Amino acid sequence: MSAANRRVLHVEIPIESDDELAALEGALLAARASELSQVRRRGDRLAFGYGTDSARESMSDEIDQAERRWTMLDRLLTEIKDVARSDST
Repeated sequence: MSAANRRVLHVEIPIESDDELAALEGALLAARASELSQVRRRGDRLAFGYGTDSARESMSDEIDQAERRWTMLDRLLTEIKDVARSDST
């Protein structure tokens, strides 16, 4: 994405306790792991040549989308950790 198209999303999530923060991080980590699993599974299927040409093209698109979701979850987790770290100091 070019700098001209870049957007920043500001989100506020009420967190009542450290346990809730840990639960949120755990949920996001699980989602990120799921996306990585999809990338690897689809990538393996694509690398091994499974399916028709059109199915492989679809798999490639699905891999790209899963990688984008993984990247966004990773960014979100990084920001949460940074905020949590700055709140504790």
